[in-house]
Parts: sequence; C-alpha cells; structure tokens
Amino acid sequence: MQSAGSKMAASLRPVAVKVSMRAYLQGSECLLNPARLTPSSLVIPVRTKRRHFIPPSVSAKYATPEDQKKHARAAGLVIPPEPMTRPINIACTAGIFDPYVPPEGDARMSSLSKEGLKQRAEQVKQTAASQLAIRKIKDYDPDFSTRTFPEKAQDIFIEAHNNLSNFNKQKLHSLVTERCYPVNIYDEEMVRGNRYKTIRWSFLESLQPPRVVQVRCPTMVNKDNLYGQVTVRMHSRQTLAIYDQFGRLMHGGEQTPKDVLEYLVFERHLVNPYGQWRLHGKIVPAWAPPKDPIIKTIMIPGPKLDPSQEYEELSLPQGVPTP
Repeated sequence: MQSAGSKMAASLRPVAVKVSMRAYLQGSECLLNPARLTPSSLVIPVRTKRRHFIPPSVSAKYATPEDQKKHARAAGLVIPPEPMTRPINIACTAGIFDPYVPPEGDARMSSLSKEGLKQRAEQVKQTAASQLAIRKIKDYDPDFSTRTFPEKAQDIFIEAHNNLSNFNKQKLHSLVTERCYPVNIYDEEMVRGNRYKTIRWSFLESLQPPRVVQVRCPTMVNKDNLYGQVTVRMHSRQTLAIYDQFGRLMHGGEQTPKDVLEYLVFERHLVNPYGQWRLHGKIVPAWAPPKDPIIKTIMIPGPKLDPSQEYEELSLPQGVPTP
C-alpha cells in the first residue's frame, strides 16, 4: 500500500509544476499587454471630507457676528457673557499677604479685663515679624513711621471714598490699587454693582485714634521685587446712603450715623521710586455682625384695563399701591 501511494504522489508532481508555470506565464502576458497599461475611463465617486463650516449665503441678512448679536439682543435672547481674563499687574499684589486676624470683641472689651490682657499678649508676639518688615520698608522709604502713618492712611481712606462717591476715575486710581479698582475691568471690589446707583458717604469723626496693627513685606516674582503692606485699625463714625437708579433709598441713610470698626490694608511698591501708599483691601473678621439687608424697589402690577378704558378713569380704593 505504501508503494502504491508513493507512486501516485510522484505522478502528480509534474502536473502541479506545469499548472503553476502556466499561471505565471499568463500573468506576465497580462502585464506586458499594452492595452493594460492605458488609463481606464471608469469614474468611481469618492466621498470627500465633510465640511464643518458652511459659508453664509449671499442673501443672508446677518452675515457678521456683530449683526447676529444685535439681532439676538433685539429678539430678547440671552447671550452668554464672554470669559474675561484678568491681566497681570506688577504695580500691586493680587491679595493680602498674611492677613491680620482681629481679636474677637475688639472695641467692646476693656484692656484691663482678663480677655483684654490676653489679646495684648498675642499682639506683642506678632510684633517680631512686623519689626523685621518695618526695617525693610525703611530701606526704601526712610520717612516711614508707625506713629505718623495712621494719620496719613486715614486721609487716604477719606479722600478715596469721597472720590468714589463722586466717581472721579483719575483721582481714584492714584488712591487705591488695581486690586480694588482695575483700569479695564468691571469686576472690582470697590465699584462692583455700583454702576446705576448713587452713593452719599461722609466721615464724621474718629472715635479712637487709628493705629498700625501689623506690617508685612511680601515679594512677588522674585525676592528683589518687594511690596509693603500695612494694616491700620480705624474706629470711626460715618454715614452712608445708597440710592438706586430710580432715586429710592436702598441702604443706610444720610441722617443716621453709625460706628464702624475697620481693618484697612495699605500697600506700596517699594522697588518703584515713584510708588505711593494706596488703599489695597479690607479685612472683615469672622465675628463681625452681618450687614443690614438692602431694600429693593419692585413694581406692583396694577389692575388690568380694557382697550376702551384709561387708567385715570378707574376709581381705586384707598391704600392700594400704584405701580
């Protein structure tokens, strides 16, 4: 049986070789045929890349984005505000370095009591860091003194708030830092939400003499770029009245004085030879009482009128508010 199988396999080998040689010759003849080398006239449609931008038609009314925004505002659609990036300004720091922590019960607690003595002891411990900062500030500002600076800071505070009431931009920029009132941004601390309001502010008297409670000398970008931050405690009597765009009183009153205890931070760019001390921020303690609520003006809807009626013709009962 093995001899018969081997003979059959040997008889099939030449046939397989002949078939493979014939297929190879036919493939070479197809390649050498000049008719195969000519370009084919068959057109196959190929899908191109999908367009993400469709150009506006020639007859479109609102071709530019500005026209589309104007049309959307006129239609009453809400346009999302564009995110605004805050620019970097080296004339002042972006915040308060090592903010002062006011003791609880300040201006209400006697210094002779047990709690008052503890507060005095804690203030003495914090004077070591303040003394080092005062030495650095005096290297750039020889006239700086913790005895005369509180009066100067109080004058800056009063003048800045008077210019805020009158909204004198040029003078206000020289009295407060760019953190309180940036040049090109409407999201600042001092004038946020005061665009359509009228402010009446006045400084009546100082209940206690202002004093320096903390001095720090932070750096920014590198160690040679120094800033001076001085925290001043002010206890004064003030009046504040805020009116809305309709002339109605929202907060406070011009004839109601209030006692205000504030911790104000003043800053100066020490490396700049033309730098000045300016109002930089305010520290609000956690134990401070909440602010008085703001009185908002709302419109009460009146009675519905027929097309043939007038508002003056209606006889309203007494006590019904009119819009």
